[in-house]
Amino acid sequence: MLDKKPVDLTVPSAARMYDWLLGGSNNFDVDKVACQLLLEAAPTTKALALNNRWFLERVVRVLAEEHGIRQFIDFGSGLPTQNNVHQIAQAVDPSSRVVYVDNDPVVLGYGKSLLDENDRTAIVGSDMADTEFIFNHPEFEHLINLDEPAAALFVSVLHCLPDAAKPGALVRRVIDKLKPGSFVVICHLVSDSSRLRSQVTDLMLELTHGNWGRVRTESDVHGYFQGLDVKRPGLVDVTDWRPDSDLRQRQRSIEWTEYGGLAEIPEE
Repeated sequence: MLDKKPVDLTVPSAARMYDWLLGGSNNFDVDKVACQLLLEAAPTTKALALNNRWFLERVVRVLAEEHGIRQFIDFGSGLPTQNNVHQIAQAVDPSSRVVYVDNDPVVLGYGKSLLDENDRTAIVGSDMADTEFIFNHPEFEHLINLDEPAAALFVSVLHCLPDAAKPGALVRRVIDKLKPGSFVVICHLVSDSSRLRSQVTDLMLELTHGNWGRVRTESDVHGYFQGLDVKRPGLVDVTDWRPDSDLRQRQRSIEWTEYGGLAEIPEE
């Protein structure tokens, strides 16, 4: 369950840092400074953040248009920005329902005010690993029917969990609660460079006072998809996941990438 506490403006958060990298305004000086330090270690991180956001837009649209998904659960959703999950899904079908999950107090404050007027969208304040609390939350139960297919989104969030939190086990718990024919979206920060993985992981742990996980490898991400039916074009740098714009495709990150894709939960 979410431990309600005031915002500590002396400590950056991954959600607000991501907002700054996307050009948002829902962040503080401490987040900007943290991002500048991160950019010194990985200068193309802004491109990485943009690529990740565009991937989210594309994959939600594909789920809604091509697979008929009308229920979305966005784990570690982050701060509201343009083209949020509910806006993309409801543009395809206004009856689409979305539950966002996050534990950042700033995310919850902005999210609740933004979503108050949308009765098919809610935000649940919780650690994303607390699946029992999330799936039993009244707003979740009001919007999500587990007897129908749904999509679980883990977009650029599992690297925020340390190994001790067992991110793969979290994915498996969610899969076990969803109906076959549901979908899972995962993308994760990865790098082939052990030096960069260590450098960025250490930096983020220091900046967030331990509220982070680690940069992992493509092999780690493949493990999260075990037993799932991965859809085309497979597991890739998300820049290459069904790109709809050559201009966007050219904006690549170099030092590290968001790696992942879309998969369906098969019949047992």
